[in-house]
Amino acid sequence: MSANWVPAEEYVKTIANATSYAGFYFTDTDDRPIQLRSAHSAETWQWPGGNMDPGETPWECALRECFEETQISFAGPQKLLAVHFIAQGAHWPLNKFGVIFDGGQLTAGQINSIALDPAEHTELRVHTLEEWEEIMSPASFARLQAADNARRSGTVAYLER
Repeated sequence: MSANWVPAEEYVKTIANATSYAGFYFTDTDDRPIQLRSAHSAETWQWPGGNMDPGETPWECALRECFEETQISFAGPQKLLAVHFIAQGAHWPLNKFGVIFDGGQLTAGQINSIALDPAEHTELRVHTLEEWEEIMSPASFARLQAADNARRSGTVAYLER
């Protein structure tokens, strides 16, 4: 052992802490993004997803949150679209990491059967990217556009904000 070695429970007190979230990016069959209006902020549009619980993987979190918020039991493949980093600041006291998975396309019937949790979201909308850009903040739209570009190009996006 090194003279500088400390137990893990002591070491973690010396490094940056972070929270994490995971969710799904869905579109309709015309590739128009589907987003949900946050019940906590009328200006916030987001995907089904949320903060990870202790011991939960990003995939498990995305599945759980998607079902809780929409009643969709996603059964598709684990396809990563984007990793999102948000630095701590006035809006949040810790760094935050997000993992965004590709939820694929939903049919009109699937979209119409979504049951929103009113404690989480008040509305569901489907728009083109151009229409979303008109109603979203620039930072939120950049995340949407990066996920969409990653899906279309078959790559994984990395975002920092």
